Amino acid sequence: MSDPAFPTDPDAWRQTHLGRLLGHAMRRFDERVLALMAHDIEVPLALSNLAARAQVSAAHIHITRHLAREGSRLTELAERAGMTKQAMGALVDQCEAWGLVTRGPDPLDARARRVLFTPDGLAWLDAFRRAVTQAEREFRASVGDEIATVVTIGLEAYTAG
Repeated sequence: MSDPAFPTDPDAWRQTHLGRLLGHAMRRFDERVLALMAHDIEVPLALSNLAARAQVSAAHIHITRHLAREGSRLTELAERAGMTKQAMGALVDQCEAWGLVTRGPDPLDARARRVLFTPDGLAWLDAFRRAVTQAEREFRASVGDEIATVVTIGLEAYTAG
């Protein structure tokens, strides 16, 4: 029997530390959300096919999470997502080609452009909300209401600080 004070694998912590667990949890959650969206009959067919074929990634979810309904400047989107403007620009280009977003004038600055949801993009956003709600229900069912509540409160406190 091994003594927990002297683990047999001194590097085991690298697989089980909080940051790694949070990363795995986020990837699992995002994968479930995308799977639900791929099967949502209200998502435009071309977009659900992209999700079903794993063409839409967690990186594309950044746009869904951070783009304001009334539109956002590229720099705002990049900042909210914690990405460079160039990386966000590439994602926006791809989402624009898919018909999720478009670029339009900024009413506050004639020189600036805003990224805006298209009607299909708004349908995608609504599907995202439904999928997140379902994935959260599944998480609660998996770990129990009490643990899910503690995890949620803990993560809210951690991210606020």
